[in-house]
Amino acid sequence: MEFILLGVGFFIGTMSGFFGIGGGMILVPLLLAIGFKMQDAIGISIVQMVFSSLFGSFLNWKKGSLIIGEGIFVGLGGFLGGYLGGSVTHLFPDWLLQATFFALLLFALFRLLFSPSYEEGSETKALHKGVLFGLGVIIGVFSITLGVGGSIILTPLLVGFLHYPIKKAVSAGLFFVVFSSLAGLLSRLQLGTIDFGHGLYVAVASLFGVALGIWLKEHVHAKSHKKALLLLYLFALVVLVKKMWF
Repeated sequence: MEFILLGVGFFIGTMSGFFGIGGGMILVPLLLAIGFKMQDAIGISIVQMVFSSLFGSFLNWKKGSLIIGEGIFVGLGGFLGGYLGGSVTHLFPDWLLQATFFALLLFALFRLLFSPSYEEGSETKALHKGVLFGLGVIIGVFSITLGVGGSIILTPLLVGFLHYPIKKAVSAGLFFVVFSSLAGLLSRLQLGTIDFGHGLYVAVASLFGVALGIWLKEHVHAKSHKKALLLLYLFALVVLVKKMWF
């Protein structure tokens, strides 16, 4: 089992670094297939997201592809939303949370699909800090509830509304995961629903994958990167639909 978890962690870390995602939307189904229960799978996913997002954001910052400025306000909102998502969303039925997440994911996919490709160095738009904070809260609530980091919703919004180049949007998305995953970890620690034993195997292995994923991101053309992101979003929609109806 440990070797399987190491392999899974390396794979998820690579996806995390390349796409700027927490990795939970891929990791949770994989863990379920291996035999973990849903709550344990989500807990392991959150541990992995903390490790990969912190290390990946550090690498992106060193490479100059991470814009921290406005990301702080979205991140703080994500922290609050992630904490709420781990603490109070059990009061709502799963179908309602999943349906809302599906709608957000579908909207994000269309924003990414029909947004122009902005070049590196192009001027980004600004939003009011309160709007950014509120956006982070909403994304954090729904993402941590389902064991994902939230960047899968945030990244297309940064491209579609704030005119971020795709690679910088991916870096900002992974930075958001730092806040939402830490909040999710804290809230679940209070509930005692974190499997640290297996989670650390996945998390440590993911660090090596993150380094590879970020290296690949820096060496792929922006248009190819966007196409790969679109395929990832379609995969996420299929996984969510299967989870909701089958």
